[in-house]
Amino acid sequence: MPRWMAVPITYIDWFSYWIGMTVCWMTVPLFSAMVYEVIARYAFTAPTMWAYDISRMLYGALFMLGAGYALSRGVHIRADFIYRNWSVKTQGRIDAFLYIFLYFPGLIAFLVSSTDFAYLSWVRGERGMDTAWMPHMGPIKTALPVGIVLLLIQGVSETLKSIYAATRGRWPTQ
Repeated sequence: MPRWMAVPITYIDWFSYWIGMTVCWMTVPLFSAMVYEVIARYAFTAPTMWAYDISRMLYGALFMLGAGYALSRGVHIRADFIYRNWSVKTQGRIDAFLYIFLYFPGLIAFLVSSTDFAYLSWVRGERGMDTAWMPHMGPIKTALPVGIVLLLIQGVSETLKSIYAATRGRWPTQ
């Protein structure tokens, strides 16, 4: 593999791995909040006001911030029943085309929209209105653009891998 491809792929994949391993620790406070809520609700008949919001926010952040890592590991959904029967060159060409013409433009549009969404939440001091706790929404809404940036970064690596597969007829080895 040419150095100009190998270096960014290696660093981006390492970065996504590091982010994925860091973000997975969000499951600890998520599970802790849920266990606390169950014990408080059923053992002491004292449900919390905050556990539902915390669990929803942590799960949403976990989902968005871990999406780049998931992409790097190939666990996103695709139509494998069609895709796996194609040659590696065809797979690479289709993937490169889709990354360049659909993935990046779509995510950039989503990034612009979600950045505005998060910014307005901070400026307005938006609070969640569906529970009595009414938490600030800025932090969780900021996870959207951050997660999109992480997906865009990993998309560069995946595009380079696709270009390599399209030109060489084999996927780069990890």
